Amino acid sequence: MVLSQTIDADRPGVLDRTVSAAQPRMSLPHVVLRPASGNAFEATVEQLATAIRLGVFTDGEQLPPERELADRLGVSRSTLREAIAALRDSGLVTTRRGRGGGSVVTYAGAEPGSRAGAPVRTGAALADAMDFRRVVEPGAAAVAATKALAADQRAWLVESARAAREAPDNAAHRLADSRFHLAVATLSGSPMLIEAVTRAQAALSELLSAIPVLPTNIAHSNDQHDAVVRAILDGDDARAREAMEEHCDATAALLRGLIG
Repeated sequence: MVLSQTIDADRPGVLDRTVSAAQPRMSLPHVVLRPASGNAFEATVEQLATAIRLGVFTDGEQLPPERELADRLGVSRSTLREAIAALRDSGLVTTRRGRGGGSVVTYAGAEPGSRAGAPVRTGAALADAMDFRRVVEPGAAAVAATKALAADQRAWLVESARAAREAPDNAAHRLADSRFHLAVATLSGSPMLIEAVTRAQAALSELLSAIPVLPTNIAHSNDQHDAVVRAILDGDDARAREAMEEHCDATAALLRGLIG
């Protein structure tokens, strides 16, 4: 497998790559989903719904087989079926019965700004969410930069940033953005960091759905993603932390200004 990173002269800041068609797809569901704790039904609904809303499972994708998913979440198959029924009632999945059937995601992402006026975190609650994110996400980026990443992991990171930049619409960009941040967390190799970043992204997704899309901010965000990618691929943990801190600070400033 050949992997190279260059800067596209026609589109400054865009990371280009050459990857063989055999590049494996890294598995976000495998690392994001974890054994349910506490109330098994509610915890299972929360995890699966969050995974769908963050783009871990994409629109049109079939959920893993029931046995595999139940084992991954540490719940009984009957509890899993009840949780999937709740997702179905919420419009997040549809289920086909019979041979070859299964549950398929029917969520293409919420249009940013679609929840304008809806209750969201403000004041101290907003500050808490942003402080939490600023601790865990730069930390995850720094740890990822210390890892000896395999070629497919490096390619996956580059592709995750590219997918956000080249997303066809605002809703797709939000999901691709979440997947990029979860990819960074995954490359840290720390299950606790992955769980923390998933929580941070879930809170962020709720907040961003309450404000309009600002093209200038999206462009800045994409450039900041590229800076994070470069630092991780260079193995520079201090620079990776700083780049992710700058990215988190920019988003926090926007949310404080537009939400309060």
